[in-house]
Amino acid sequence: MRIGIDIRRSQAFGVGTYIKNLVGALARRGAGHEYVLAGGRRAQASLPDLPENFRFAACEQDYASLASHLRFQFLVRSLASDVFHVPHRAVPYFMPGSYVVTVHDLDQLVFPEAFGSRFRAETRFHVLRRGLARARRIITVSQATRRDLTARMGIPEQRVAVIPNAIDEQFTEVDSEADRLRTLERYQVDYPFLLYAGNIQPQKNLPRLIEAFAVAVAELELDARYHNLRLIIIGDELKAHPDLRRAVIRSRVQARVRFLGFVPLETLRIFYRSAAAFVFPSLYEGFGLPPLEAMAQGTPVVTSNVSSLPEVVGDAALLVNPENVFDIARGIRQALVEPELRRTLIARGHAQVARYSWDRTAGRVLEVYREAANN
Repeated sequence: MRIGIDIRRSQAFGVGTYIKNLVGALARRGAGHEYVLAGGRRAQASLPDLPENFRFAACEQDYASLASHLRFQFLVRSLASDVFHVPHRAVPYFMPGSYVVTVHDLDQLVFPEAFGSRFRAETRFHVLRRGLARARRIITVSQATRRDLTARMGIPEQRVAVIPNAIDEQFTEVDSEADRLRTLERYQVDYPFLLYAGNIQPQKNLPRLIEAFAVAVAELELDARYHNLRLIIIGDELKAHPDLRRAVIRSRVQARVRFLGFVPLETLRIFYRSAAAFVFPSLYEGFGLPPLEAMAQGTPVVTSNVSSLPEVVGDAALLVNPENVFDIARGIRQALVEPELRRTLIARGHAQVARYSWDRTAGRVLEVYREAANN
């Protein structure tokens, strides 16, 4: 087959991980197919050292721009591919031919107030529905997202293939103790800490995480190991989110909460490994890679009992009600002070991560390509 893939979002958070690792896994499968990757110079640079059966088609249009909706069709037509893969939900309005769409989540439908006006929300819904209705096949990354597609978009389940993500292979690497200590010293971290890493959006539930942390701090005030516990949040800067600043002040933990912004992958890996526990009380996830990334580094995980997260983490994490501050605090406390539970979570975490593989994902995606091309 000749397979086209839209790589314009290869540097984005989340979707970029999907694109880069899927393309890398397809490349490892050999020269059985021809691939054409559509994207700009920066996207192309993020996918180096591909074999000869991969080539690039230059496209500098932003994936969500009006130009993309109007003009991307001409590039796709020129490729004459048997099937084209749009690895995100922003399908160009006039997308031609046989194409496959990957839907990672429907957060803009579940939390429309976080993504602009009602008019914009209705426009996005119309464009998304049209793009999915005309797709030959749809891929989702979890059973939860497939249920969302059926309930909110009216997509029949038989049109949707559930093919899970896997973590970026770099998160399985183990840094030396010297590198770990050097990184912590550079960030002046000499205390036990809880970690959150990911985008800072309303559905991530960070105000409740901060409130739950304050409860846990009060409960552990006399604990010899955790009396100086901190919370480190890796993601956007605090100044962009005044609601979080208010939550920190209201909870009286200003001296114990640090916002580091985005950090390099190598640094994030060390923070995962060094955290006393990773806490991810999200209200909604299409898949949720950060808990698996933390598990790969041997860190106990506390996460939500809703959306796709129980499906993704299995029995390898402490599940809590994300709408109950005291239940989140209960999970934090258990993950810190129960040694046998910590050992169990760490062992199960490594086993859970091993269940996911980009090579297996690529094989199943190729099956969907064949079905779409032959339909």
